[in-house]
Amino acid sequence: MEAIRVTRFVDPLPIYTMWLRQIKRFLRVKSRVASSILMPFLFLAFLGLPLSFIPGFEIEGMNYLDFLAPGIVGMTLLFSSTISGVSVIWDKEFGFLKEVLVAPVNRFSIILGRSLGGMTIALVQALVIVAIAMAMGVKISGISGFFLSIVFMILTCATFTGLGLIIAAKLADTQGFMSIMNLVIMPIFFLSGAFFPLQSMPAGIKYIMYINPLTYGVDGLRGALVGGAAFPLWLDFAVLLVLSITLAGLGAYFFSKMEAD
Repeated sequence: MEAIRVTRFVDPLPIYTMWLRQIKRFLRVKSRVASSILMPFLFLAFLGLPLSFIPGFEIEGMNYLDFLAPGIVGMTLLFSSTISGVSVIWDKEFGFLKEVLVAPVNRFSIILGRSLGGMTIALVQALVIVAIAMAMGVKISGISGFFLSIVFMILTCATFTGLGLIIAAKLADTQGFMSIMNLVIMPIFFLSGAFFPLQSMPAGIKYIMYINPLTYGVDGLRGALVGGAAFPLWLDFAVLLVLSITLAGLGAYFFSKMEAD
């Protein structure tokens, strides 16, 4: 009986169905697929490359393209993970969410499948950006560093997927969600150390960066991929692990309490 209860709580079929639906929805919107790759590419091509060719322009002992690439990977994870929450609002507006919530399926399986779908999309996009950065000349520290960076990618995805779900569960329309997300995402991105090293920031801004979840994601990615992390990697990992569990748990909780209109 205990095994039956566990199976009902985490049902593989609804998880796979919701995961597959998220993947198909993303792939059907060709403009979204293109823009998710094009914007990070433009940052690398028109900001990272030109500055890396300036003699003596180095940050933390590395050229600017090597420094910037992990930040752009973090940006990709941030935007893709948080924006996955908008699908909850779309489903609510078009009535699909109501059908899902009244189905005889545990809501934890539903939200897990949705979250894994959003995380898969974000992770694939991030890996594509890593490949593009390497093609531009970014020197990866090694195979072990690459696999360690995937761990940081997964934790960063889980953190901001949870944040997107929390906001989506509290809003009723897509326009409101996008407005709030723009208000939240841009400060998180610019105050993450993606463009400039944390050590060079004024004290007031530095303290804000310390409480920014993406700071630890970008720093962990930078330390794993190219070296030169501001914090010990174990600290980046521990902070992201706690934040990902907390925000993903809160996102699942608010979703489970949400009522479809």
